Amino acid sequence: MTQGLPDEHFFESLGPATLQELAVLTDAVLIGAKTEGRIARVATLARSGPDSVTFLTDRRHAEALASGEAGACFLPDGLKHFTPPSTVALVTPLPQAAYAAAALRLHRPRLRAVDMPDIHPDAELEDGVEVEAGVTIGPGAAVGRGTRLCAGAAIGTGVKLGRNCYVGPNAIVGFALIGDNVRIYAGAVVGEAGFGATAGDRGVIDVPQLGRVILQDGVTIGANSCVDRGAYDDTVIGENTKIDNLVQIAHNVVIGRNCVLASQCGISGSVTIGDGCMLGGRVGVADHIDIGDGARLAAATGVIGNVKPGAVLAGTPARPVRQWLREIAWVSAMTRRQGNRGSGE
Repeated sequence: MTQGLPDEHFFESLGPATLQELAVLTDAVLIGAKTEGRIARVATLARSGPDSVTFLTDRRHAEALASGEAGACFLPDGLKHFTPPSTVALVTPLPQAAYAAAALRLHRPRLRAVDMPDIHPDAELEDGVEVEAGVTIGPGAAVGRGTRLCAGAAIGTGVKLGRNCYVGPNAIVGFALIGDNVRIYAGAVVGEAGFGATAGDRGVIDVPQLGRVILQDGVTIGANSCVDRGAYDDTVIGENTKIDNLVQIAHNVVIGRNCVLASQCGISGSVTIGDGCMLGGRVGVADHIDIGDGARLAAATGVIGNVKPGAVLAGTPARPVRQWLREIAWVSAMTRRQGNRGSGE
């Protein structure tokens, strides 16, 4: 995402709010020289501008606040001294929950109205699009020539589908920009809200997900797989990457070109996977991990740290496959030895 988003094709602006309104809404205390200002959008620290409100929960990111241009920032009392003069502090013990409340006040997803026709008159379909029974296409959507939409597929408001694509039965595509020759198989869900939650004053609350999904040319999404839209930035899958059935791709994940992810992989939020990587079945990757170009992860590998380019890993926690094989052989040998001792041999 770039400054000025959430993307207006997918999210409606609800109009600016005064800083006083946001303070009342979130039970925050206003501190700063310009407390009469107005806020039009929420943003991350990196994307913030004079018309936006952001949040800070960790002093490790304080430099981004100090060097940014945010109009306002939710943050706890212990971090308020990091606020630059141009930014108004909204002091609260629950900054991310306050940010979530502000996001709900300022932005709303553009969803289909219940009384809309199945194919909205504002949708643009090029010649040669094949539409089977029960397909729904929202306002502002565009579908390219040669694309086939199978029975029960749902294309959300503002979605752009390229040419010669395939969307399988009952697949759902929303909040997404999709290139040419993309295949999305039956039951897959692209663009649903990611798993963003934080502590609120009444328990756990959802954090609005304001990003998009971008599928580049030649991508395949397997049956019943899920690709979540970004929380703040975009979820991106690069050219010619192939995703198997039953795979979970969380918010803000960026996957490079020509990657292969086998069934039941789970990729946590904000992971970056380089070009040409291969992930076997049931690989699990923790959040905010970087996996270098050409890495190979054996089936059921658990990744909790960054992976160097070209690495070949296995096991949990992930380690070089030769080391993992030696450890397995040693454990097997010791088990046999202990079993032999117990039998009196």
